[in-house]
Amino acid sequence: MDEIGSLYVTDYREDEVRRYRRGESQATVVAGGNGSGNHLDQLSSPRYVFVDRDHSVYVSDGENDRVMKWVEGAKQGIVVAGGQEQGNGLTQLYYPRGIVVDQLGTVYVADGGNARIMRWPKGATQGSVIVGGNGTGEQSSQLNWPIVCFVSTGIHPNARWQHNGITVVGGNRQGNGINQLSNPWGLYVDDYQTIYVAEWSNHRIVEWKWGATSGQVVAGGNGQGSGAHQLSNPRDVIVDKERDSLIICDCSNARVVRWPRRNGTSGETIISNIACVGLTMDENGSLYVTNVGKHEVRRYRRGESQGTVVAGGNGSGNRLDQLPSPQYVFVDRDHSVYVSDGGNDRVMKWVEGAKQGIVVAGGQEQGNGLTQLYYPRGVVADQLGTVYVADWGNCRIMRWPKGATQGSVIVGGNGEGGQSNQLNWPIGLSFDRHGNLYVVDNGNHRVQKFNGNSNA
Repeated sequence: MDEIGSLYVTDYREDEVRRYRRGESQATVVAGGNGSGNHLDQLSSPRYVFVDRDHSVYVSDGENDRVMKWVEGAKQGIVVAGGQEQGNGLTQLYYPRGIVVDQLGTVYVADGGNARIMRWPKGATQGSVIVGGNGTGEQSSQLNWPIVCFVSTGIHPNARWQHNGITVVGGNRQGNGINQLSNPWGLYVDDYQTIYVAEWSNHRIVEWKWGATSGQVVAGGNGQGSGAHQLSNPRDVIVDKERDSLIICDCSNARVVRWPRRNGTSGETIISNIACVGLTMDENGSLYVTNVGKHEVRRYRRGESQGTVVAGGNGSGNRLDQLPSPQYVFVDRDHSVYVSDGGNDRVMKWVEGAKQGIVVAGGQEQGNGLTQLYYPRGVVADQLGTVYVADWGNCRIMRWPKGATQGSVIVGGNGEGGQSNQLNWPIGLSFDRHGNLYVVDNGNHRVQKFNGNSNA
């Protein structure tokens, strides 16, 4: 599915890929459709498909042992991986299956018959093995006919975003209706662009499907309280995919709760007596929680009840080993922790095992200059170490490249307000797999989506 909700389907009998726009019953052929064969306008038993933000279609052309790219509107495709007959060389594939393409055009493919996952940079004539390739088997270093692969596609290093946002959640004034929000804080965007929002004043978590005009309550919503079926001023929510559950910072109850993602009527307290704000989870299922009361970030591995301090924990202050009022947290693939240090108007990075952090954004006193932040909130870091931060008091979202001494404004920064190019005390932020930016616009009781420019 693409970012506007069009569905793409491979038909291996008709040797084509079809696109179904929302509401359409008659599809459009976007790749193949010229019978089975190995010409550039043909496919032979196409299997899996991926579509990028430019609506180019990538398809694993099974019996031709290649991956094809069809630019939108093209009459034929180009070979982007394999196509050198069936084999196990680095220029070859053997019945490719699942594919993913990142923002740089790099192709990742499940090379089924060779029991490996390969990476093919844009324009390359051969790929490299990144997983498997050690023969068919069940050892931890082996695969056995892999089918689907998923790779986080990240954010293009030269990405730009539209300055005018689109309201995708709320925006119907403050209220407790199912089409309204009241003082939203944190959010989570899943792989299907479903948005989960923690509502401070409505004491609930709401779920908004892609393109929906109203949401549904998936946790809380039973009045403010401390019962298992209630929440009190939730500040953040994330999804634990492995357990298909929501994890919620239930702030005024000083607890973190786990709530079933589907049809849950009550939650289970998993951490007690904690002044939580932000939550995140790494690929191992370890949970990271900011604690403003103890000025620290703590990591809880699965099954742990006490956790380990991974940032701060040395009292309130402005030293590099301190965090006064830590807000939101992000963890990268190296398990480095990024935390918005609200009281110091900076974002800190703590490498795993470090005794102190380094300043990666702000830290030049409170202000609105490009070297400054004003009580930062939501934070995300991309695969290049670029930091994106919700600069709450300045009503803007900033980007700070790795090693930079100043940032740039990517959205907002046009004064506090409710226009489409303005924000009013932004808090949570997230990106979807297409690189589109989502911002919790707290003072306007809405979530804004800023589409990435496809020509970045």
